[in-house]
Amino acid sequence: MSHAPTGVIERPTPPPGTGGKRSLSSRSLPRLAPVGFAAVSIALAIGISTAAGWHSRVQWGMIAALLFLAVSYVATTVVENQRQAKDRLATSIMWVCFLAAVVPLASLLWTTVSRGSERLDGYFLTHSMAGVLGFEDSGGVYHALIGTLEQVGIATVISAPLGLLTAVYLVEYGKGSLAKAVTFFVDVMTGIPSIVAGLFILSIMLMANLEPSGLMGALALTILMVPVVVRSTEEMLKLVPNELREASLALGIPKWRTILKVVLPTAIGGITTGVMLAIARIAGETAPIILLVFGSQLINTNPFEGAQSSLPFYIYEQYKVGEVASYDRAWAAALVLIAFVMILNLVARGIARWKAPKTGR
Repeated sequence: MSHAPTGVIERPTPPPGTGGKRSLSSRSLPRLAPVGFAAVSIALAIGISTAAGWHSRVQWGMIAALLFLAVSYVATTVVENQRQAKDRLATSIMWVCFLAAVVPLASLLWTTVSRGSERLDGYFLTHSMAGVLGFEDSGGVYHALIGTLEQVGIATVISAPLGLLTAVYLVEYGKGSLAKAVTFFVDVMTGIPSIVAGLFILSIMLMANLEPSGLMGALALTILMVPVVVRSTEEMLKLVPNELREASLALGIPKWRTILKVVLPTAIGGITTGVMLAIARIAGETAPIILLVFGSQLINTNPFEGAQSSLPFYIYEQYKVGEVASYDRAWAAALVLIAFVMILNLVARGIARWKAPKTGR
């Protein structure tokens, strides 16, 4: 009598004619079925909208999304079973929500790039609006770009260290009523409207008889930026494993040095991302700049004296003119603002990767 070798498990032989694959009795939809459902839903939505006389593409999209959910659920129920139909329905809802968020963003980017690229050139980036009338097809954004760089830079220099130190206190040292009070005020400041921050700095200017300047606008932007930096940095510090802190303290290293050499380098990637999110928020603020900087058509490289402009204020100003040339300049400035934020994000990712702790094999 022959026996199977020790340690070898004999697999059961599949029934004849199946080839080891799933039986033909278990029905299932093909992998590309959702694509077919989407095509059928779009075609039905266009037909229904055309018959009803609806010309809005938003309505077409909403009808197509509802039909996609219904067709997916019904087809899966008929072909497979109700359990698989519920699973596919949940997956379809997630895809619809994803597209509902991505499509407007893609449309916004496409419109900004297509409209702004027509006017964006070297002349536009190196000239100001000094002596240029609203209907003239000339002028540039150089003075506004300088103002944005200086105001956002000053706000970042003030906000980043302040927010980082506050987050370190809340995570590493904060206990009792003081930490709770700081957390409460940070949460309140996170939702503060930008116009309120501008009015706060404006009241200080009126009491101290200060003139409008880029610094005043930067201070208002600082109020908006600090809570975002604190909250994002706090969450990143909480993600650092406690084992790293305990290992460092067990070696006799002081707590402040553990935070400086272990905790912060571990979380530097998330901290940098949080700072960039805060910069992206304040870079597009217009209300504080209108109140505190006043705007200027001239190039002013001194943020501590005299009125300045900024990219958001420039866009608002050109749109308010109402001429074709001013609209083109507004779209080009919007494209410059988007590119400014994207470049900052790329630089931040590079710094985060450079400063991230090196890992071995």
